Amino acid sequence: MNRRDFLQSASAAALASTTIARAAVPAVKPVRLGVIGAGSRGQENLRQFLRVPGVSVEAICDIYPPRYEQVNRLVGKEVQHTADYNELLARNDIDAVMIASPVACHADHVIAAAKTGRAIYGEKALGFTVDDNQNILDAVTRNKVLFQIGHEYRYASWVREAIRRVHAGEIGTPTHVYAYWHRNGDWRRSVPSPDPDGKLERLINWRLYRESSGGLGTELGSHHIDMANWVFGEQPESVIGTNSICRYHDGRTVGDNVQSVFNYSQGRRLVFSSITDNAKVGCELWIYGTAGSVQITIEDATMYFEKNRSNKPTADQAEGKTVVERGVVTGASYSTAGEMPYRGPGEKVVVASSEDPTLAAARSFVEAVRGEHSIFADVQCGFRAAIACSVAHDAVFAENKMLIPAAAHNS
Repeated sequence: MNRRDFLQSASAAALASTTIARAAVPAVKPVRLGVIGAGSRGQENLRQFLRVPGVSVEAICDIYPPRYEQVNRLVGKEVQHTADYNELLARNDIDAVMIASPVACHADHVIAAAKTGRAIYGEKALGFTVDDNQNILDAVTRNKVLFQIGHEYRYASWVREAIRRVHAGEIGTPTHVYAYWHRNGDWRRSVPSPDPDGKLERLINWRLYRESSGGLGTELGSHHIDMANWVFGEQPESVIGTNSICRYHDGRTVGDNVQSVFNYSQGRRLVFSSITDNAKVGCELWIYGTAGSVQITIEDATMYFEKNRSNKPTADQAEGKTVVERGVVTGASYSTAGEMPYRGPGEKVVVASSEDPTLAAARSFVEAVRGEHSIFADVQCGFRAAIACSVAHDAVFAENKMLIPAAAHNS
């Protein structure tokens, strides 16, 4: 065989192997998306959805025209657009709807989408007010549509493994969750000029105004509330909190900091803090149990264990034990030995992969639309977190304890 024949044979073999490899890849059922709300979060969701094989974006709805060209660049083609969500929902080339509009619009958008029978991926929080949440839950249930809430950390592998270990009893009985989302920035976005009547300001910076936003407790804290619900297996019963404008005196009407305590049954608590003038701690969640603790961040999780991992007090901790020092006899509270913070490395939660949580959530939603499995972060999950956010949004202004209603089963 001469060199030319050899190369031709090698090329043919390579082509054949490529063809075989391509044929071996199973075809995926296309999922055509319609998008309502194509701002920053909507576009991030789109980036991740487009990484899932078989997904395409057919149309978007947004009332801010610059979003149209931004989405075109992101998707790599001219995407049909409209400012009327009913027009988008009337299309016949959409299999599922992704909703990432401001939270105060969620009820209108989700309920209208549910009436079409299409699967819905809805950004958190589920709804804005108590009534909004109940009405969304009713509509999704009544129309029997697939619905996934955008609590993407439910799909993060390290979060799932950490909470599996908590539920397996590795840190004893979980009693408290302390959650933080601290940032150093004013949370404000630039507004194109001119804006004589301030409409663009209210549109672009909707998160800063009480009539359109749940503030830091909803926009950020909803993730932590959902994880505490997951740990405790229920939604909170009541909440008390406070907020203020401490640094950014720029016309906003929601706090630039918020602190809330959510009360669960059996005396369990979630304590949430968000500030915008210091990024120390960042975004993390601590689960405290009777035998250990778990630290969960947006990248990993670490387990820590008490020196005595049983649920029984040691001799030094026994009620009524006295301490004698320098001839003074006192109760055990006199001694603070052993109360220094643990400074060791802890035990990293090991997972096979650490896929981006939003991508993992998008992939799981598409698989559910294709009938491969059920929804994990479903509408009930969304309701339990969002109803707490809705009540907390009022509680931090009133600075009174407020009861959080459970779902009304009237669907």
